Amino acid sequence: MNYIGSKNKLSGFIKSTIFSVVGHDLSDKIFCDIFAGTGIIGRNLKQEVKQVISNDFEYYSYVLNKNYIENHKPIKNKEKYIEHLNNLNPNEAFIYNHYCLGSGSGRQYFSDNNGKKIDTIRQQIEKWKQENEINSNLYYFLLASLLESADKVANTASVYGAFLKHLKKTAQKPLILKPANFEINTNEHIVYQEDSNELIKNIEGDILYLDPPYNSRQYGANYHLLNTIAKYDIFNPSGKTGLRKYNKSAYCSKALVSNAFKELIKNAKFNYIFLSYNNEGLMSVDDVKRIMSEYGKYDLVSTDYQRFRADKAESRNHKASKTEEYLHILEKK
Repeated sequence: MNYIGSKNKLSGFIKSTIFSVVGHDLSDKIFCDIFAGTGIIGRNLKQEVKQVISNDFEYYSYVLNKNYIENHKPIKNKEKYIEHLNNLNPNEAFIYNHYCLGSGSGRQYFSDNNGKKIDTIRQQIEKWKQENEINSNLYYFLLASLLESADKVANTASVYGAFLKHLKKTAQKPLILKPANFEINTNEHIVYQEDSNELIKNIEGDILYLDPPYNSRQYGANYHLLNTIAKYDIFNPSGKTGLRKYNKSAYCSKALVSNAFKELIKNAKFNYIFLSYNNEGLMSVDDVKRIMSEYGKYDLVSTDYQRFRADKAESRNHKASKTEEYLHILEKK
């Protein structure tokens, strides 16, 4: 998925840094990714550690991580369900009615056919769940598959804060449900959907990885449509972009972020803490260093990283094509 702040390309750098600090054998370690997003770092360490604890406040993230992190045993006949969903006859429902141009909504997040197909697949998955045709593991696997497949044909510049006026080439392609295959292993993992600053009081482990929002962009607004597909609840979409009510994070507020971050570090019952942040974040390097140094031995490593670009126009508006990605390290007292 095209995702703001995705650590997919940085996962090798982050993983090697964790190894260099904690050691290469993590088989007895509990690893927590408390701002998980799409769960890339937890997925990269799933085979290495005793247990992954994954958390994010957004429901679409919870769905992705219930599949990629919590699912760890083979699911029988999952390809059969994917094939069945791909062969359903599309019908008009919530997504088509509110987020496709043909319905008269004025919004064009998906082509008409793809909007209908999202509705049809989502309804069938829920029907199977209600009828106990599928268990929880298969339910989240199918939902994650739908979220990722729908995202590939979305008519946006990577985020859902707005839709494009005309259907771009990828949005004209028919939606094909592709399986969101996950890593198999013998260990059980846990996924939460909670406020990180509250959850941190109730969990403990060895390695805590933090990847909070860097700036004022609220993920609940930028990815509202993924939440809508995942929840598939009934509400009145608001405004031109069809927003739903969404959670606002203190980490997206210049006035609130430092206090929220300090509380998180203070309450963390983990030996090692790694924070991904960049040089354009609401907190400066000195802010982070000052807070983390209060609680143990602090260090910092960094690497150059290609800037996230929502579209070509955004690229032209930014002089710098790269940003500096910091990995702050704390060995807690």
